[in-house]
Amino acid sequence: MMTSSPLLPSQNICVYCGSRTGLHPAHRKAAMELGEQIAQRGLRLVYGGGNLGLMGVVADAVLSAGGEVIGVIPEILVQKEAAHRALTQLFIVSSMHERKAQMAELSDAFIALSGGLGTLDELFEILTWAQLGLHQKPCGLLNINGYYNHLIAFLDHAVAEGFIKASHREVLLVSDSPSVLLEQLLQRQTKAQPIAKNLL
Repeated sequence: MMTSSPLLPSQNICVYCGSRTGLHPAHRKAAMELGEQIAQRGLRLVYGGGNLGLMGVVADAVLSAGGEVIGVIPEILVQKEAAHRALTQLFIVSSMHERKAQMAELSDAFIALSGGLGTLDELFEILTWAQLGLHQKPCGLLNINGYYNHLIAFLDHAVAEGFIKASHREVLLVSDSPSVLLEQLLQRQTKAQPIAKNLL
């Protein structure tokens, strides 16, 4: 059993999300609401450092609400994802691997908004690290407009087929509400251990 206090104000929430906004306006709306909630709760945003798509939406929402935003972006994507130059702090790193490792090290909890392959890559890597015991930080999936319904069903199917332990599946909190998901993360007690750098 994980024992310690829940997340406290001024801690960092990592948000994985797309460099596109998607076709349904609900995704943009959810990103804005999540950003506003992060700022209003006194939390900081850690994200991929771009100003395109939902990445830009969530970062701008935090900043507009008076919050702090830390971006981490690899050199190769500074132009492609248009690095956000108005952040509280922007780290430019040498590779995608370094980006994910630094975002993980900086963060106390993780949320995946709607996104594509990059978002899924980041989500499943952080879940795998949790499965391996490299961290015990809470992880959440924001399922807007049923976007992740099939993914959630697959994870449950993988448990039923014996490829994922039920306890590992339960690491991922799921909600269709930004405020509810944040509250779930804040209430889940966690022993935030450092990422084992030799295994990154």
